[in-house]
Amino acid sequence: MKHHWWTILSLVTALVPGSGSLKAEVLDKTKNIGGTTVHYKVVLPKNYDASKAYPGVLAFGGGPQTMSVVDSVIARNFRDEAEKRGYIVVAPAAPNDQLFFEGGERIFPEFLKDILADYKIRDNKFHIAGPSNGGIAAFHVASLNPEYFLSITAFPGYLWEETPAHIQAISKMCINMFVGELDPMGWQNLMKKQASEFRAQGMTAQYTVEKGQPHRLETLAGPNASRLFDLFEQAQHGCGK
Repeated sequence: MKHHWWTILSLVTALVPGSGSLKAEVLDKTKNIGGTTVHYKVVLPKNYDASKAYPGVLAFGGGPQTMSVVDSVIARNFRDEAEKRGYIVVAPAAPNDQLFFEGGERIFPEFLKDILADYKIRDNKFHIAGPSNGGIAAFHVASLNPEYFLSITAFPGYLWEETPAHIQAISKMCINMFVGELDPMGWQNLMKKQASEFRAQGMTAQYTVEKGQPHRLETLAGPNASRLFDLFEQAQHGCGK
């Protein structure tokens, strides 16, 4: 039985300012998708060249998935490594406060098509990633639009609609699932079971318990966010095989 966690998770979302003197450019943008206004941020690499194709990440925040949460997840998990490695990161806020697995997913694939028209993304495919509700959203959006994604990284998170069709849709992607050893939400068993089921079907799915960590993983934030980007780069070469 699935449980709705976003009310609880909004309590564990906090803003963390970025650090360091050299920063990637972050743009504050909006799009109208089918009559719905979508607010989003775009992280561009240093010395961005519009004629060049870059690897891309579609990132989601946790909790209520508001723009303040988008700012937090960019600062904690994506901005510095995007700067260092030359990635474009796109992070939308939930349209009309509808989470990306509770109605907000309706902006896809049109939103992705517009982003691909604005920026050159390598092979027209993104990595999709996020913590908590963002991890659930990453699985959900990827399962509905599989042609746009190479990998799914949830830290933590899991496939919300575990149907044969949704599983088949993500079966060719590199899947990475992280959860805190001390996560009070109790997601460990669900995520472990799901990753095991994925592997039993021949999928590439990694499940990692982060020792001593609660729901909000410091081991994938700040300087440790390099671990996320290592996984993105592995996925570019067939999940590191």
